[in-house]
Amino acid sequence: MIIFPIIIMLSLVFYVYYKVAIIKTSDKLTQAYFNAKSRISLGSFLFFFGINQYIFYQTQISLFIGFVFLILGGLQLNLGFRETKHYRKEWKRINA
Repeated sequence: MIIFPIIIMLSLVFYVYYKVAIIKTSDKLTQAYFNAKSRISLGSFLFFFGINQYIFYQTQISLFIGFVFLILGGLQLNLGFRETKHYRKEWKRINA
């Protein structure tokens, strides 16, 4: 499956992009918003890496490691989506 490595690499690139964007801006609200977006990228990286880990190796230990990555990635994704939604609403409220 070629799709999982592509998604893994894209999410890693977006993670680095948003972390660099945090350094470039001085607005705290924008930094928090970019940090939430980077959390989504990190969560998708962990989630799809866990899936790829099990598909590629198909052993019991890779199932355990993949399951841990799936849980951690899902938690990061959930928190990132909630933070992104909150900071987007806050930015619209302030700049409306």
